[in-house]
Amino acid sequence: MSEYHIPVLLKESVSALVGNVDGIYADATFGGGGHSSEILSRLSEKGRLIAFDRDEDAIRNMTIEDRRLKVIHNNFRFIHNYAILEQYLSQAEDAAGGYDGMIFDGIIADLGVSSHQFDTPERGFSFRYDAPLDMRMSREAKLTAADIVNSYTEEDLARILFMWGEVEKSRKIASLICKSRQASPIGTTGELCRAIEPAIPSAASHKALARIYQALRIEVNQEMRSLEKFLEGAARSLKTGGKLVVITYHSLEDRMVKNFIKTGNVEGKQQRDIYGNTGNTLKAVNKKIIAPGEEEIAGNTRARSAKMRVAEKI
Repeated sequence: MSEYHIPVLLKESVSALVGNVDGIYADATFGGGGHSSEILSRLSEKGRLIAFDRDEDAIRNMTIEDRRLKVIHNNFRFIHNYAILEQYLSQAEDAAGGYDGMIFDGIIADLGVSSHQFDTPERGFSFRYDAPLDMRMSREAKLTAADIVNSYTEEDLARILFMWGEVEKSRKIASLICKSRQASPIGTTGELCRAIEPAIPSAASHKALARIYQALRIEVNQEMRSLEKFLEGAARSLKTGGKLVVITYHSLEDRMVKNFIKTGNVEGKQQRDIYGNTGNTLKAVNKKIIAPGEEEIAGNTRARSAKMRVAEKI
């Protein structure tokens, strides 16, 4: 098992994903390669796997050597672009002579931040360390968490804290950040924690800080927008009967995935044409959330908030 990241719901997710052992699959969040390794172990020599990750560290630390695997260093929001490219490269034309990008028998995405990212202080994802306030999934991105806390207006800070972290006292925390940065810029996780300390309840400081850091991380990486574009691209890239497996870790993600499977959009608004057709391309496979068992959580506490949904292309 890779020390880079412990995969969550490994057996359950890959069992739900892989049907055709000769098929083409996508691991949209490669990370430490745990899910990819399990997928490859279930494919025949004809099977193929295309994996995506925008984090340079994930690409640099990959240990899988398999001719059936292609790893793409890019955001998973562009999955359909690459599906069309792969189809073009394999000369898989449809009846009209074009390329629709419907090539995958299954797509999996584990939306959690990797253990490596949390445990590398200089990445700035965790308040456990006093480190640069970064939080970028890709170092090629320009915006950092420090840029946000030092340049966003108080109103915008309060908005993202409430919207992306469902943070209580979001206005108070935004005010404290702005007051602190007037004296000197906030450049580290330690400086941020000290700036907002008066608004953090001592009895639940870990939970409160986790929500604040989640909100900043989501804003830095535009995670909700990327997830929306990924879901749209994944639905277009699956073959009929193909499976979409998504593992989420907070209610914002899970709500978007649930809504998209049900209605075809992340807002959950059912739309119909003049004939009453919804145009939905996915249907839920599991009616209830699939969650890790007690044994898995005991071995990996970061799995405790995971929820898995499975859909099929119709």
